[in-house]
Amino acid sequence: MALKGTLKDFGIADILQLIGQQQKTGILSLTNKGESVNVSFKDGNIVRAESTSRNRKDLIGTMLVAANLITESQLEFALETQKRTLQRLGDVLVGQGSIGAEKFKSMVALQTSETLYKLFSWKSGTYAFEVHEIEVDGAFPPLRAESVLMEGFRRVDEWPVVKKRITSDAMTFEKVKELPPPALEKDDFDSALDDAFAEEKKEINKGEFQSVGDNERRVYELIGPGRTVSRIIELSMLGEFETSKALCNLINLEYARGVAASGEAEASGKPSRLKSALQALGRISVSMLVVGALLVVFTRVDFGAFRLGSSGGTTYTDPAAQRFAAVTQMSRLTTALEVYRLEKGQLPDSLGQLVEAGIVTADDVRYPWRDDYYYRRDGATYVLLPPLR
Repeated sequence: MALKGTLKDFGIADILQLIGQQQKTGILSLTNKGESVNVSFKDGNIVRAESTSRNRKDLIGTMLVAANLITESQLEFALETQKRTLQRLGDVLVGQGSIGAEKFKSMVALQTSETLYKLFSWKSGTYAFEVHEIEVDGAFPPLRAESVLMEGFRRVDEWPVVKKRITSDAMTFEKVKELPPPALEKDDFDSALDDAFAEEKKEINKGEFQSVGDNERRVYELIGPGRTVSRIIELSMLGEFETSKALCNLINLEYARGVAASGEAEASGKPSRLKSALQALGRISVSMLVVGALLVVFTRVDFGAFRLGSSGGTTYTDPAAQRFAAVTQMSRLTTALEVYRLEKGQLPDSLGQLVEAGIVTADDVRYPWRDDYYYRRDGATYVLLPPLR
């Protein structure tokens, strides 16, 4: 399969989805502003991701030292041994007793996933996929392309929320109060009640951003005088995104307070009165504009010409509108798949069988796209994704 071009024409998500769907084996090489990454695939699954221009701080040995898993002298000795014996660094470190095999494997997995998910922030660059035989060494568990896509999209969606609180790698933090014992944490129902009757809603206080989990507890213990975001990321061994998100949660729940590098209080979760007033004024202005636009739509659009699920007369010029409509349509298809399972006792082999059973129409399996949704049955489960465009 010859596949090469620029990321502006064909995004990283589309590339991963295509290789995963066709279950190809080979190496995907990506380059962006002097940085190069090779992603290895085995039968459509990702088995390795490595930066060929990795900075020193991203090298596995440096990561182990930064996480206090090995000492600088142990790393230097292992590197000298590696030069003489040509063994892999991990084998040397484990062999000399500097680190356990499982701990080293988990750090390799972290290094690989950090390299992989950073690709979702690339907006430009080039790519090329070449078919090669790939040897799987077992240091990194194979990842299905669909799982990587969902996790990548989740991170892209949540990063802007995190960045509102974690504004700089040089930020430090102060503990405001102790975390509750795990057994006393509020469940989802209690949290919902608190949100419903709170006098003032927090700016960010929804879903994953309102609970204290294992990541939050680990990061909370690492907060200390002068310890920056960068240092907490190194010590937590959770990766940049998960660590930053945990810090964001701790600030939102007022267990910690962020302090900017200059010493000025930052991201405490309590905006100034002026900022709150400006935000309220801005929301009112936007609401008035939206209401005005809706009035124009309701007075000028013939809604009888539209039917959800029909692609014959509806076209989109804005991809964002397509994605928005696709969310609802995929929910409908998910319901249709469960109806088919109840009626037939098993999932369909293709979306076409939903049409044959009269549960959905032919337009439903592609609306609002030109092509059908990607569907793959995997035993008692399935994968449902938007089509490649």
